[in-house]
Amino acid sequence: MSDVPRILLAGATGLVGNRVMEAAVGREDLRLVALTRREAPMPPGARMDMLVADTGRWDEAVAQVTPAAAICALGTTWRKAGRDEAAFRAVDEELVLRFARAALTAGARNFVFVSSVGADPQAKAFYLRTKGQVEERLRKLGFQRLDILRPGLLRGPRSGDRRVAERAGILVSPLANMLLHGSRRPYRAIDARTVARAALQCAGEKARGTFVHEYDAIRRLARQFETRV
Repeated sequence: MSDVPRILLAGATGLVGNRVMEAAVGREDLRLVALTRREAPMPPGARMDMLVADTGRWDEAVAQVTPAAAICALGTTWRKAGRDEAAFRAVDEELVLRFARAALTAGARNFVFVSSVGADPQAKAFYLRTKGQVEERLRKLGFQRLDILRPGLLRGPRSGDRRVAERAGILVSPLANMLLHGSRRPYRAIDARTVARAALQCAGEKARGTFVHEYDAIRRLARQFETRV
């Protein structure tokens, strides 16, 4: 097991992060290590490590892991941040970049960032502008490989954090997806399990460079992970 690559996960308590842990259950080709600010339940059958540390000590915690790759599924919501831009950036920008720098220093070659469809550093919408700016800064850190996943509306159970409009969007997403074609296709809703599997697939890729994946590419990566021996 010593030669099995360690994949460090931040954001394990969130929707995608939880699905990453589930997708890693029973896999002999990777070893998952979750870094969290508070204890999180592991999925049944999970054989993994969990590091619980205050964010101010993440550098020290990450240094213990020496990961081959890191997956960042960190993120808050506008409501959780109290509709305060600084509070939102503290998680979705500052904490993401702190984690990325710590992973790079600890030896991670690959970094996978779960962003959002429509992310653009020049976007008018604060959420999308922040995501785009973070992507821009991650590109400059110097990972051998950077994968940016840009899913649309994420389907999957959250613990009481759905807004009414978001819940309604999920209910109608199967029909809405059928209507989204061409340049609108990347905006299709997608299952968080698919995004999680795609993230794990990216974490093990060897080709160098920066790669941006939207709806169709995320689904292809997920299928590759499912069939990987």
